[in-house]
Amino acid sequence: MQFEPVIGLEVHVQLLTESKIFCGCSARFGAPPNSNVCPVCLGLPGALPVLNRRAVEFAVLAAQALNCQVRETSIFARKNYFYPDLPKGYQISQFDKPVAEHGFVDIPSGEGTRRIGITRLHMEEDAGKSLHDGFPNSATSTAIDLNRSGVPLIEIVSEPDMRSPEEAYDFLTRLKEIILYTGVSDCNMEEGSLRCDANISVRRRGAEKFGTKAEVKNLNSFRYLQRALEYEIERQISVLESGGKIAQETRLWNVSEGRTESMRSKEFAHDYRYFPEPDLLPLRVSAAWQGEIAAAMPELPDARRKRFVRDFSITPYDAEVLTTTRVLADYFEGVVGAGAPPKPAANWIQVELLRQLKDAGKEIAESPVPPRELAALVAKVESGEINAATGKKVFARMFETGKPAAEIIAAEGFSQVSDTGEIERWCREVIEKNPDNLAKYRAGNEGVFKFFVGQVMRASRGQANPQTVNDTLKRLLS
Repeated sequence: MQFEPVIGLEVHVQLLTESKIFCGCSARFGAPPNSNVCPVCLGLPGALPVLNRRAVEFAVLAAQALNCQVRETSIFARKNYFYPDLPKGYQISQFDKPVAEHGFVDIPSGEGTRRIGITRLHMEEDAGKSLHDGFPNSATSTAIDLNRSGVPLIEIVSEPDMRSPEEAYDFLTRLKEIILYTGVSDCNMEEGSLRCDANISVRRRGAEKFGTKAEVKNLNSFRYLQRALEYEIERQISVLESGGKIAQETRLWNVSEGRTESMRSKEFAHDYRYFPEPDLLPLRVSAAWQGEIAAAMPELPDARRKRFVRDFSITPYDAEVLTTTRVLADYFEGVVGAGAPPKPAANWIQVELLRQLKDAGKEIAESPVPPRELAALVAKVESGEINAATGKKVFARMFETGKPAAEIIAAEGFSQVSDTGEIERWCREVIEKNPDNLAKYRAGNEGVFKFFVGQVMRASRGQANPQTVNDTLKRLLS
């Protein structure tokens, strides 16, 4: 506890445009290697970039959602470095005049919320991809796929405001939620459309000066981010406590070994020799254009959570779960809009629907149970036409077959039995078959009551009205 970590994140987000940022090539993921390329993204002499208007609109929309100040005039610059998958020998990016600055994201904390600053959001083109396996001679060679070269990116750089791996995890979670709500990216970490690097240092608690930082790369999942930060904090504290010094360096997260490993030294800042891109005019996003983009802003996660709690009287926890994605929140509102009471609807979605989706490996958009049909099922349970246990069986069949609740209930005889005469017959049969338990109950062992209820429900194949069963048993047993 003598030391305090200081964490900042650099997040790269691929924008979900149909074409690349400076040419008309498809930005679609998964095409055969080097099939979505042209002279511009191959960096051939004489090819000139043309800025993708949609990429600008997506970048500005993301900036507005992250509470950033959007510059009316920003400048593209050449970032010069040499790497096999960078065919031009430079990357078109933004340097001293990015498209947006000074934003923030609020994350949950013990005191309610904590504000994490965003230093800047800038636009740039993605590089290609080096392939090290899966092709002939991969043991001795590296292949280059330039399909990704020129795909539009925004880089979001946070302030060094996070003080624990948990806060970094929460920040990235909130950031991803916001970006997904805007629709500017699918944030698929497996496909590389959301990538994160972390800058981490430690300092004596109470000190104002930051310690020497290490940059950790290869963090392609939220879990790896948290584990890498936990490891790196422990490593740096151990070095300092033993009298050593932290080297300023870039480190990689070794997934199989569960540790960070040194990649290269960063004792001296790399000279990228930035200068304004001569083939692109300054980008001007007027106040009027910013207003047009802002008009397309959807209701964002935080606002939606608050509205769900206020308008539907569900718990903050329920609202948190149901607004994880925009599609899930839309589904919940669809169920309520079709007539289901909000709290039962929230319970059925969180418990039954999300479990079935997880088991089937499906996303909410692939649910075979549309909102109106789940609302119909909830209405039948709430009205007492079927009980909750039967409702779960019906829902499982709905998920499996895609059929509506009414059809399944009619076909499989799932309707709840509320006939008091029929229920009393089942209760008397169960009591007569269990004289020992009857004697225990009448001797004061009230715990045996649950046994009788269970036996009656079994005799009725789960269709007896539970309240009527309870009332009838209490009358007969006493």
